[in-house]
Amino acid sequence: MITRQWHYFDAKDQILGRLSTQIAILLIGKGKVDFAPNLDGGDYVVVTNSDHVKLTGKKELNKLYYSHSNYPGGFKTISVHEQRAKDSRRLIIHAVSKMLPKNKLRADRLQRLKVFPGSEHPYGKK
Repeated sequence: MITRQWHYFDAKDQILGRLSTQIAILLIGKGKVDFAPNLDGGDYVVVTNSDHVKLTGKKELNKLYYSHSNYPGGFKTISVHEQRAKDSRRLIIHAVSKMLPKNKLRADRLQRLKVFPGSEHPYGKK
């Protein structure tokens, strides 16, 4: 039987990469005694204040996220600054997603990640 715990992170003044690695380890369940790479035994993670997450150096202006719609002329770029203004939750979700193993369990693990732009969330201390 898999027992899942709830972990709460406040992203205010936290560095994006360091926060994302801690979250990815919890979602995978690597810190658990009964860890198995073929089982999804990770925990739930709630992140608040995604608006206030920090990046080092000049990444706020220079880092770009790329996407393509698979249609001609569908290549799009968006900077971190633009993404933060549009939806700051995507910064953390994207960083954690790239740190998870690329396998069939990835989508289920990302479903257990709950990110909120402010300090309010419906998941109380459980």
